[in-house]
This record gives sequence, C-alpha cells and structure tokens, in this order.
Amino acid sequence: MSKDNLTICACGKSNACYTQELNPDYTIHQCYGCGFTTNTLMTSESKFLEEQLEVLPELYKDLVWVDADQHYWMPLAVNRPQQGMVYADGPNKNEWRWAAVKSTHIPESDRKKYPIPGKEGEYYEHKMDTSTIKHFDPNDFIGALDYIGML
Repeated sequence: MSKDNLTICACGKSNACYTQELNPDYTIHQCYGCGFTTNTLMTSESKFLEEQLEVLPELYKDLVWVDADQHYWMPLAVNRPQQGMVYADGPNKNEWRWAAVKSTHIPESDRKKYPIPGKEGEYYEHKMDTSTIKHFDPNDFIGALDYIGML
C-alpha cells in the first residue's frame, strides 16, 4: 500500500512536492512547483539513472541537478492524451522554458490515419495540436499544467 503526501521540495522553492512511497525501499518525488522529479533509484551509482540518461534528450540531461541526499532530479514530461503535454523545451539550460501543447479530439472519420502501434485495428482518439503550443517560464510549471487543463 502506498503512502502519499505533499512535502517541501529539495529545490527549496516549492511546498508542492508530491511524494509517494510505493514500498519501504522505493519513493517517488514529483514537484509541481519546480517541475522536476526523482526517486530512490536515481543516485550516482544506480543502473536505473544510467539507463535514463542514455535515452534523455540533451536538454533534459543538462537540466539534471543533484540534491543534498545525492538524488538526481530531472524535468518532468507530462503526457495526458485527452488533455495535452508539458515538457522542457529550448536550445540549452540557459534558454529553456516549459512548453505546453493541448490535445484535440480526432473525428471518427479521420482515426484510421492514427493507428496505435502494435494494436491491430485500434486508433488514437486524441492527438497533440502543435498550433496550441504556449511557453512558460522555468518557474511556472503549474501554469503549463493549468494551460492543458490538468488543474
């Protein structure tokens, strides 16, 4: 059984860090103030962290920071098919912002253009509408979530 609560984030800027203890050895921290996440496996000697860093975009790698307990924090990427996406966007760690894109409903008549990979005869009902992209300052992750309707 998991235990959930809100805590002060290690970033020191937010009291909106959602902490979820899934078992005594595994806890996830997702800060909705700064927009970064970590878990008990994200330490310097962790295979999990190594695997994450191999597949992350360069910007995400550049934005990773380490807290006082030696946990590595990286930007969240939120993808809610019926609402939209929020992700870190920019050319480098000095010029990045949160990007938010709303989703749109795919009419039944167009769904065959959007097959779900690996699911024969199944199609997406929503897609991201890149014309709705809006950028938010690095300290406004909540604003980006609100823009796509998550709050």
